[in-house]
Amino acid sequence: MTSDRARNGAQPTPQPTPWRKRICRLLGREPKDRAALIEVLQDAERNGLLDRDGLAMIEGVMQVADLRVGDIMIPRAEMVSVRRDDPLERILEIAVDSAHSRFPVTGEDKGEVIGILLAKDLLAYCTESRRQGAFNIRDHLRGAVFVPESKRLNVLLKEFRASRNHMAIVVDEYGSAAGLVTIEDVLEQIVGDIEDEHDHDEGAFIFKRGKGEYTVKARTNIEDFNDYFASQLDAGEFDTIGGLVVNAFGRLPTRGERTEIDGFRFTIMRADSRRVHLLTVRPPAAAPD
Repeated sequence: MTSDRARNGAQPTPQPTPWRKRICRLLGREPKDRAALIEVLQDAERNGLLDRDGLAMIEGVMQVADLRVGDIMIPRAEMVSVRRDDPLERILEIAVDSAHSRFPVTGEDKGEVIGILLAKDLLAYCTESRRQGAFNIRDHLRGAVFVPESKRLNVLLKEFRASRNHMAIVVDEYGSAAGLVTIEDVLEQIVGDIEDEHDHDEGAFIFKRGKGEYTVKARTNIEDFNDYFASQLDAGEFDTIGGLVVNAFGRLPTRGERTEIDGFRFTIMRADSRRVHLLTVRPPAAAPD
């Protein structure tokens, strides 16, 4: 049956066009794959429709769908945690020194995480008006969220938003804690490094992930890299380790690609269409661990 609106010659109300089709219509072409989409976005940036930061964030969003928790987690050896049987003085010392807001609570084994202690709960206990009796950490524990290393970051981010959790404990195939990941870690994959007032203390460019494996920021100065590893990488015309690695590839590499320089194995951990951001490094066997 023809509607009165159609009989009167009125045009039907247009349906909303998906955002991707709108952008492609503006740019005059529709990409067939991810590489073509990135090319379209780069053209948009060159034409002034996107700024450089906007392009980097869009690329970060696309990359998050490919990354897994195990790619960005803080390994167990680097977790700042407290033990179930630690005295209050020791817990306060760890909280003040680290300036973190959340702490995994472990049993005798660091792989056994029994809950999360929030700094604000600790602060509330320490105020004179609320301090009653001896401190028992079990009274202040909050439940921990456990995720596998294989979980995709975009799925984890959605779960963080739904549950309002900010930290998850990453477990290996045996159910033991392999590390942790925070919502800040995930967001940094999209917007880049998020520096807070404590990052001048924690702003090391090289992080030890485990025995014989390190995470290195691409903007690490080559001289600092050599000092850390007691190596002698030739900087040549480059200032940063990222520049040296890109030169070794002869092009801008993508996530997961590897190269070796003087016995060091470099794996691209995070990169966009303009630069490399983060590297995983395995030094030669003879290098000091």
